[in-house]
Amino acid sequence: MIKGIAHVAYTVSNMEKALHFYCDQLGFEKAFEIKDDNGNPWINYIKIGNGQFIELFYGGKIRTSSEQNEAGFSHLCLEVDDIRKVAETLEKKGLTLDVKPKQGKDFNWQCWIKDPDGNRIELMQISPQSPQFKASK
Repeated sequence: MIKGIAHVAYTVSNMEKALHFYCDQLGFEKAFEIKDDNGNPWINYIKIGNGQFIELFYGGKIRTSSEQNEAGFSHLCLEVDDIRKVAETLEKKGLTLDVKPKQGKDFNWQCWIKDPDGNRIELMQISPQSPQFKASK
């Protein structure tokens, strides 16, 4: 039986920038690193919550397409308690908000940022009026 989302994985172009973004700017912590068969750095795990991680693989290239309807990975969504406070904190840490906090059609509040490789990240404050909230009851 499927229990939930364990991780989302990205191949990153610059591990130092990716770790700075996810740990220093978003506030998550590096949990551990896995080496390849030759003892070289391979994957860094960033802890998001209990049993939830972002995997960062070495060796990627920066996304050049901003086409939002292309097939494949679309975005990562991170739930937050206070969208305005989170947006303000991220801007103070030097991040640019691609979309400032706004209420979506599902009644949830959201704003958007990109990681150093151009991957889209949605930050969402769940509203008690939203279908997501009602479906989780």
